[in-house]
Amino acid sequence: MSEIKRLHVGKCYCEVTIYKDVVYLAGQVPRRCTSEQSSDIATQAQDVFSQIDALLVEAGSDKHRILSCQIFLADMADYVGFNQAWREWVSPSNPPPRATVQAQLANPDWKLEIVITAAIY
Repeated sequence: MSEIKRLHVGKCYCEVTIYKDVVYLAGQVPRRCTSEQSSDIATQAQDVFSQIDALLVEAGSDKHRILSCQIFLADMADYVGFNQAWREWVSPSNPPPRATVQAQLANPDWKLEIVITAAIY
């Protein structure tokens, strides 16, 4: 039987679950969300992308091995701005399938939350 490994375990959830050769990330949200930044989707997206990069590396993967992505935007008016930031970050030769929906997020200052599933090397 394959072992399930969990990283950064908290009281309600963990940030990362690894099973077989797949890593599952919890929804990643902006951590550096100040009042100036709360209105800027690009800044929040870059913050989330850097968290995703770090967690994937820790789990033995990277953005080139993303299998799927779920993007939750607080306001679909940010869709174009998010896509600009996404294109700068995502692997151009390995863009994953993704879904983008509007959702009410837990913190009103957050503009996005991203859930990633990726393969491990």
